[in-house]
Amino acid sequence: MATLHIEVVSAEASIFSGEAAFIALPGESGDLGILPGHTPLISRVRPGTLKIRRDDGTEEHIFVAGGILEVQPHAVTVLSDTAIRAADLDEAKAVAARERAEEALRNTKEKSDLAVVEAELAMLAAQAAAARKFSQKRSSH
Repeated sequence: MATLHIEVVSAEASIFSGEAAFIALPGESGDLGILPGHTPLISRVRPGTLKIRRDDGTEEHIFVAGGILEVQPHAVTVLSDTAIRAADLDEAKAVAARERAEEALRNTKEKSDLAVVEAELAMLAAQAAAARKFSQKRSSH
């Protein structure tokens, strides 16, 4: 079976590096599914879950807080400021951070600050949703 080489890199570390049969992620204009031989592409990535399916059918799930995607026929690179393996997501921490961001939003007066806080709020909401989804999957197994 043909594979792609996948690199997922955050500001802190390489989160995933390996071969995969398929990758799905939230692109700027909608969800993207990428198979080996995909047309070259560069796109922004929205906050959400990146799914990597290996040859053996196992899957790796990684939360990304947005970023940049580069697709070449046999390689995919995702660069994100924040990327967290699904197993490491903590819903309680994400919800607490979202509550702090909502409080900051209520107290923000400057338009430029407002945009930054709203973007952070959207990312934290996506992170909390991903954490909730994966904690439900873990508890149902």
